[in-house]
Amino acid sequence: MANYKLLALDLDGTLLTEEKKITETAKRYIHEAVEQGVTVIFSTGRGIQTTEHLWNELGLQSPMVLLNGAELWGGPGEVVERHIIPKEDIIRLHQLAVEHDAWFWGYSEEALTRKSEWTDEMFEREWMKFGIRHDDLEVIGPLREAVEEWGNLEVTRSAPVNMEISCQGISKESGVRKVCSWLGIELSEVMAVGDNMNDAKLIKAAGLGVAMGNADEELKRIAKETTDTNERDGVAKAISQFLLGRTYSQAPA
Repeated sequence: MANYKLLALDLDGTLLTEEKKITETAKRYIHEAVEQGVTVIFSTGRGIQTTEHLWNELGLQSPMVLLNGAELWGGPGEVVERHIIPKEDIIRLHQLAVEHDAWFWGYSEEALTRKSEWTDEMFEREWMKFGIRHDDLEVIGPLREAVEEWGNLEVTRSAPVNMEISCQGISKESGVRKVCSWLGIELSEVMAVGDNMNDAKLIKAAGLGVAMGNADEELKRIAKETTDTNERDGVAKAISQFLLGRTYSQAPA
C-alpha cells in the first residue's frame, strides 16, 4: 500500500527535464502509483494551453491544479473553478511591466498571451494569472515588493527573475486543498514535489513536502525531504522512496 493517497507534482524543474520532457522512468513510476490507488495530479503554474498534452501523455483522468491554483479542473474537459484578477489590477500590472521594460505574459480562458501579442483588446479579457520577468534582480525584486504592498494580490515566483500574480489567497496549496475536499482526503495524506517558491505553501502544508535536488535553496529548507534533480529522475526516485517505500530502480516492478 502506498504511503500517501494523493501525489501533487509540479511540472517545470520538477517532473519535466530541461528539454520539457517526461522521462520513461518517471512515467512508469507514476503509472505504478496510480495502480496502487494514488491520485496523481499536476500542481503547476502552467495553464491548460501548455499542460493538456502532458495530461494526455500520461493518460491521467484525475483533477488538476493549474495557474498556481487559479484554475481547477475536475478531470479532462471539466473546468470547476476559475479565479479572475480584477481588471483594474491587470491595468496596473501591465503599466508596471511596460514602465520597467519587463517581459510579461498572462493566462486567460482564451489563451496564453505574451508581451509581443498584447493589444488593447486584451484588457477586456478575464485573466487568472499575470507574470512579469526582468533579468536584473535589482529590478524584479523591488517590483515584486511593490505589488505585494498593494495588499490585494497573491505574489509568488517560479524563478528568481520573475513574479507570478494571482487573486489574493489563491495558491497551489489552496487548489490542492480543494481537490482533497472533492476526494474526501486530508492534506496530511498528500505528497507534494516541487522546485521553486510558488510550491512553498503546498510543500509546507502537505503531509510530505519534497524539494527537487535542483530546487531553490529556500524551498529545500521548507521541505521535509529532498530528492534528486529533474535531470536525474528526481520525481521517480521520490515516488519510489517516499510513496512506494522501496529502493529505486530504473525498471520498477
